[in-house]
Amino acid sequence: MLLANRFRGVSSSPHPYRRDDETTSRIEGVSRTFKGARTRIVSEVSGVRTQCFDYVIVGGGSAGCVLAARLSGDPTVKVALIEAGPPDDASEIHTPFAFPELFKTQYDWDYATELEPWLDGRRVYLPRGRTLGGSSSINAMIYIRGNRADYDDWAAAGAAGWGYDAVLPYFIKSEANERCIDQYHGKFGPLSVSDSRSPHELYDAFVEAGLQAGWPYNADFNASQQDGVGRYQLTQRNWMRCSAAVAFLHPAIERTNLTVITSGLATRILFDGPRACGVELVQRGNPVQLRAEREVILSAGTYGSAQLLLLSGVGPATDLRTHQIAVRQDLPVGIGLQDHPAVFVSYFTDTETLFTAFSPENVAMLREEGRGPLSSNCASVGGFLRTRPNLAAPDIQLHAGPSMYYEEGLGAPFDHAYSLGPCVAKPTSRGKVSLRSARPAGMDRQNPARNRVSSRTSCDA
Repeated sequence: MLLANRFRGVSSSPHPYRRDDETTSRIEGVSRTFKGARTRIVSEVSGVRTQCFDYVIVGGGSAGCVLAARLSGDPTVKVALIEAGPPDDASEIHTPFAFPELFKTQYDWDYATELEPWLDGRRVYLPRGRTLGGSSSINAMIYIRGNRADYDDWAAAGAAGWGYDAVLPYFIKSEANERCIDQYHGKFGPLSVSDSRSPHELYDAFVEAGLQAGWPYNADFNASQQDGVGRYQLTQRNWMRCSAAVAFLHPAIERTNLTVITSGLATRILFDGPRACGVELVQRGNPVQLRAEREVILSAGTYGSAQLLLLSGVGPATDLRTHQIAVRQDLPVGIGLQDHPAVFVSYFTDTETLFTAFSPENVAMLREEGRGPLSSNCASVGGFLRTRPNLAAPDIQLHAGPSMYYEEGLGAPFDHAYSLGPCVAKPTSRGKVSLRSARPAGMDRQNPARNRVSSRTSCDA
């Protein structure tokens, strides 16, 4: 058994799967065959001190791409989308198996937790997408909705309109599922969902092992029941990643009423009295103000949205005064952070795995047939389990794949291995997002989160 912290002496690399220059060139050629994947219309805003829009959206991730596309669908309004990272034009974004090469690069915020007392004082790496599409451009592409009980709990707690039956029509509307066409799935939406085109005998072995252990087979984790083991569906289109940017933003990018700004770091929210009226950003060293006639929308993610509010004087008054930030509104911003800790264990095997995925033969298979190891997301099988019979929903999600995974996914694989990773799906631990400094870039590659694992229930699970 290869535990995650066993090989501390092996050097880690942000590019865990090595490949030669010829293979790299072939991969980039494959990526360019995906129409639209590398086409960008990105607006420069430097040189103009102030611009006016109806809506200013901060964060070009999963939510921001959807919002930009939907709002700019009305030709009478002007929409600005601000993304701190670069365009999503790297071949590693669109080639599914290459996504680990994006970790700790310009496409990753590269966050880490504070020293975690429940984890022997270690920090935990928090990869977050820093490009158009956000984390949907660097993740493992597994298409999983929340459990029915999650949404119904929100509605019961007072979030009107967020019960499962209320949100299901929107999932259906957004989805283009190649296989599952029933009362839970859509066929004509912008987000492509497909089965994996990278079969492997170790995937079959995992599912069979789950059945032998007494877990039911689940052919669709996004239907009536989530419990069981089976194969995940993926957000892929024509064997390439279908991120939120590909699905929603790319088709809207040429609209004249939509301005997409990349490499623009939002530094503070502008206010007119109690009303948010715009955003200040820095692009390539130049400060610019974008005014919003209707709304400022924060979709910069769990960490980015909280940081921008705190920098703008909206948050816990005591914390803001620590950084000499004038308090505009004393609110519990950043309090109650929840995340899903996972523990991956790898096992050596004599079976050939994805360790040899970057070969000329596999590149040719991807280009000519749209399948094979390079279309893999590394973990195409898994499941949902309940650790106690009285739970309303599964509290553990499993991920499994024919590849070595250690050093938080940053260690360079050195042999054939397969990995299994249980993840806490219903965490009871609570943490906090707080500022390390009053500098807008102060959290860049810093430590925004703390106490991800702080409850006995999560540890026991």
